[in-house]
Amino acid sequence: MSAEAPPSPGRVYARGDGPVLRLSESEALTAVPSSPERMIINMGPQHPSTHGVLRLLLELDGETVTRCKPIIGYLHTGMEKTGETLTYLQGPTNVTRMDYASPLFTELAFATATETLLGLELPPRATWIRMLMCELNRIGSHLLFQATNGMDLGAVSMMLYGWREREEVLRLLEQITGLRMNHNYIRPGGVAADLPDGWRDDTLRLLEPIGGRLDEYDALLTGQPIWRERLQGVGVISAEECLALGVTGPILRSTGYSWDLRRHMPYLDYDRLSFDVICGTYGDSFDRYAIRLNEIRESIRLVRQILEGMPPGDYRVQDKKVTPPPRGRIDESMEALIHHFKIFTEGFKVPAGEVYAAVESPRGELGCYMVSDGGPKPLRMHIRAPSFINLQALPYLLEGRLVADAVAIISSVDPIMGEVDR
Repeated sequence: MSAEAPPSPGRVYARGDGPVLRLSESEALTAVPSSPERMIINMGPQHPSTHGVLRLLLELDGETVTRCKPIIGYLHTGMEKTGETLTYLQGPTNVTRMDYASPLFTELAFATATETLLGLELPPRATWIRMLMCELNRIGSHLLFQATNGMDLGAVSMMLYGWREREEVLRLLEQITGLRMNHNYIRPGGVAADLPDGWRDDTLRLLEPIGGRLDEYDALLTGQPIWRERLQGVGVISAEECLALGVTGPILRSTGYSWDLRRHMPYLDYDRLSFDVICGTYGDSFDRYAIRLNEIRESIRLVRQILEGMPPGDYRVQDKKVTPPPRGRIDESMEALIHHFKIFTEGFKVPAGEVYAAVESPRGELGCYMVSDGGPKPLRMHIRAPSFINLQALPYLLEGRLVADAVAIISSVDPIMGEVDR
């Protein structure tokens, strides 16, 4: 399903006749139904298919959803405000907990924003290690989607298979970073540590079975009539609606709109790698499922290229202002010990200014807006969380659909509530 591919055969279904009516701001959903024949129900925040603690206030006409209002805030942690109290070196320990399914992308956005203010140029090896880690993390995130999406729609065995493959990805991430999740691995100036011995062979051992098992997912789900019936033509959205709402990632690409920051606004060294931007045709839940499945294949393709092209050299900049001394030097040099103590307690100062850095996360454009007043901590830090933006599409996706389709539509958005309620 590349950007240039024609629609798949056998996928003929109507998008609906006539324009879709939208609610004005004055008609916002309240707890009072708009007519006596309709009723208001709560879906969530404890509902198992709302992916955490999302609450949807639905107005139903029989079993048809006429209006929807997403209600958030049940997981609010104040991480953006907390970021103003942490040094730039402590910041990644905070932001990595937002999107806990793909934490390395938030770390990357934060580190890139900091490095832009500092004017740092990373060593090539640090750049390529970041690409490797992010693509492995993308594979793990999309495998988690395949698992939970299958569970939501009744394909229970898919939960077992998707979780099984994701577990192998997490084991490799743990081998490299020391942690399965919330890694604090991508830091301003590079990464926390170099790749361990045997990382290349271990990565290849991970990729080999996943490629074959994706074909099994296709056989189990993609051509299955019940699966197609549950997803095709369900939760349709247009490219114009996505752009008006700021929706990005697989939801936007499902409409046929080819937009991927790795290709169209290249960061790191993605412009030196070959990959396809996977797009859909109809903007429905089936396209969003298929895009994520095929993006795993593209990430495997990218990881293989990174394995071949990984350059030698330093894994972080050698700048005393931002880089701690090697751990071995701490026991040998009082100067190194003082340097280590100061950089981890006081931090390093960042020139005054403001910057916005964006990356392509598994859920869309993830950006970090940062303001510095010249001190060791951000004056203001804001994360453009794609899960938060994408939830705005739910009223458009659910309107006119059966309440039974709500589970499939919410799953196709793939929200991470820790990112929404940051």
